[in-house]
Amino acid sequence: MGGKPCIRGIRVTVGNIVGLIASGYSNSDILKAYPYLEEADIYEALAYAAWRVEEIEVPLQNA
Repeated sequence: MGGKPCIRGIRVTVGNIVGLIASGYSNSDILKAYPYLEEADIYEALAYAAWRVEEIEVPLQNA
């Protein structure tokens, strides 16, 4: 998936799940569209996205 974070190694990206939720899809809508996902996967995707936006990237200095 081009290095994008995925759900449990399944070819569904965190961005895909977060985007669906942002578009107004409910958890049950998502689970119907992706029957191999579990509700916990949706919450894990949200938790990962929340953690990622709070992460601070510090550039490395050349020695």
